[in-house]
Order: sequence, then structure tokens, then C-alpha cells
Amino acid sequence: MRIIGGQFKGYRFNPPADKWPTRPTTDFSKEALYNILLNILDLEEVKFLDLFGGSGNHCYEMISRGAAEATYVDKFGSCVKFVHGMVEKLGIEDQVTIVKMDVFKYIETCKSQYNYIFAGPPYALSTIPTIPDKILQHNLLAPNGILVVEHNPHVKFTHHPHLTQVRNYGQTYFSFFSPEVESE
Repeated sequence: MRIIGGQFKGYRFNPPADKWPTRPTTDFSKEALYNILLNILDLEEVKFLDLFGGSGNHCYEMISRGAAEATYVDKFGSCVKFVHGMVEKLGIEDQVTIVKMDVFKYIETCKSQYNYIFAGPPYALSTIPTIPDKILQHNLLAPNGILVVEHNPHVKFTHHPHLTQVRNYGQTYFSFFSPEVESE
């Protein structure tokens, strides 16, 4: 894995492969996603939330590209430990808040709002379709904010009232949601 752009562009990192509990976003699909985000967000103004954070890939990318703060949430101790080490190596401890917690509990208890939320749940998770509604119901997304849910082709948000667009890169789909927009 590598950081695609910004001050840490090209930095490579490898989470331990043995019993790693996550599925990282591929560099190809991540690069495509950030090309889209650069056209719709001022990344330097973004307060970012990374749900199902895994390797921390998206937090490093956002900080590298100028985001002032990022919050990482994952329940797996091995992932959290790896991210603590990476944040320290990159010297961004004051910009990344690391939370070891179940994502759905975090959503229910969080009192903050974010301009950009990325949710990259395990593809086999049966509750993926509930993620946008839970985030919107608990008011985690700031007005004019963007939520992106990564999923496979088996999950469809076609009729969700807050869906703004869907992009796919092979078996990786990114569904974009906004609290302000209700599609027809």
C-alpha cells in the first residue's frame, strides 16, 4: 500500500499479513476516489472520519493532502496497534484521533460532525445497507458534508434518498451520500 498524494506521496507501508482482519482499499480505486474528492471538497478544510479504518490508509491520505484532523475508528486491536505505529512514524499524532470501538457503537455515541466520512466495512458485513441511515440519523455528517461507503456489487443503494452518485472500479464500489440532497 502507498500514500497516493500530498506531503507523504509515495510512502509505502505494509500491515502485517498474518491474520490481518481487514480488506484494504486498493491503490487504484483509492486514487480514483481521491481524484473525485479533490473536485468536490477542499481537503484542507475537512474534518475527516474513517469508519472501519483497518490499516489507516484513508487517514494517512487525508492528512497527507492537508486535512487538519482525522478520526480513525476500528474494533480490531491489531489494526489499532498498527495505526498507532504508523501515526507515530509519520509524525501526525496531533492530527489523528484513534478510537478502538465497534463502529456502530461509535456512531450511536459520537457527538461530533464531520465534513467527510469514509466507511470501508468488510464486504461480508450484512449491515452495510444500514450505514448511511445510521450516520444521517445520528447527525454525524455536517451540512454539505459527504459520506462515501465502499462496498461490492452485491450491495445496492439505488433508491436511497440521499445517494448522489455511485462509482465502480472492478469489484469496488463507492456510493456517495449527502445530508442535503434527496434524489428523486
